[in-house]
Amino acid sequence: MNRNSGGKGPSQRQLRVGEMVRHALTEILQRGEIPDPEIERTVISVTEVGMSPDLKIATVYISPLGVSDPQPIIKALARNQKLIRGKVSPALRQMKYMPEFRFRADTSFENYAKIDKLLHSPEVARDLDDGEGEDE
Repeated sequence: MNRNSGGKGPSQRQLRVGEMVRHALTEILQRGEIPDPEIERTVISVTEVGMSPDLKIATVYISPLGVSDPQPIIKALARNQKLIRGKVSPALRQMKYMPEFRFRADTSFENYAKIDKLLHSPEVARDLDDGEGEDE
């Protein structure tokens, strides 16, 4: 699920730190340590954390479960960014700088569902049936 648009992917260090940040954020959200009603009443899955090359910015991809519009959750997380950084810092104490969090909605599951729906559509099935006899 690498969201890097350049030809070169993230380094091993970026991947490792991103996974550490993801685990720390997940624990805080699971324990309900953020006193915001929008966040407290929603189960939030942290699907991926992408780190900038200097490890100062963490782009956090979230998927709020059972919510059709994730934007209010993203805004609530952004509002509480300082508190979140403070809660995450003990788990990331070995880092030189505590990263700034940028929250984004994870749309990869929706994209997978669209592709799956397309592949199972009658038009594609018809085209696949037509192409089976051509190889012989």
